[in-house]
Amino acid sequence: MHRLAKLGFTQSYTYFTWRNTKQELVEYLTELTKHESREYFRPNLWPNTPDILHEYLQYGGRPAFMCRLVIAATAAASYGIYGPAFELLEDRAREPGSEEYLDSEKYQVRRWNLRDPRSLADLIARINRIRRENPALHSDWSLEFHTIDNHELICYSKRTEDLSNIVLVVANLDPHHVQSGYVELPLAQLGLEPSRPYQLHDLLSGARYLWHGPRNFVALDPQRSPAHVFRLRRHVTTERDFDYFM
Repeated sequence: MHRLAKLGFTQSYTYFTWRNTKQELVEYLTELTKHESREYFRPNLWPNTPDILHEYLQYGGRPAFMCRLVIAATAAASYGIYGPAFELLEDRAREPGSEEYLDSEKYQVRRWNLRDPRSLADLIARINRIRRENPALHSDWSLEFHTIDNHELICYSKRTEDLSNIVLVVANLDPHHVQSGYVELPLAQLGLEPSRPYQLHDLLSGARYLWHGPRNFVALDPQRSPAHVFRLRRHVTTERDFDYFM
């Protein structure tokens, strides 16, 4: 893959499909974004492919598909999914221990019900809109992981150089249980003042949260939503003492 990238191929396949634990994700995405190879290797994250249905999707149900979508779409500037299998939650393997789809399109013509009410199409559209509207997600090098005291939760941010756009993602990697923990953010690095509150606007749900200081609590129920995609907004006071978040 590195040889192909050096030859000029502008998209590079990755092993993201097989990186599902917190340790695996942190180590691999750090390699992709901080190693010198980032100068020529442009990663493309795929949670599934026509050949690969990872066991995480086979047994994790809808929350697993949602979580992998959010991470792929926010951790890298370029991502993809194999659909309609992905948005329609195709999770049946050919046999136990296999990563081959039971009803693979490689061997037959498939007909898909694109109006299936279980479809993730709306979530995918929302995620893609978030990607378009937030310049921080248009590049890879600013990716930073943040401390969170639960190995089932992962937290990272991406930002523009001028800090005008900061996106903070918290995801529950456990598709079956509610997980909670405390996030620790480097306030100065994010342009935040320790004495002032800051707002986290969840771009997935529309909810807004007011945080204070570097350490704050989060809890995620995978059956409702396995991830937050926050737009971080700083507290601003105008000359007329009008307070708002930007």
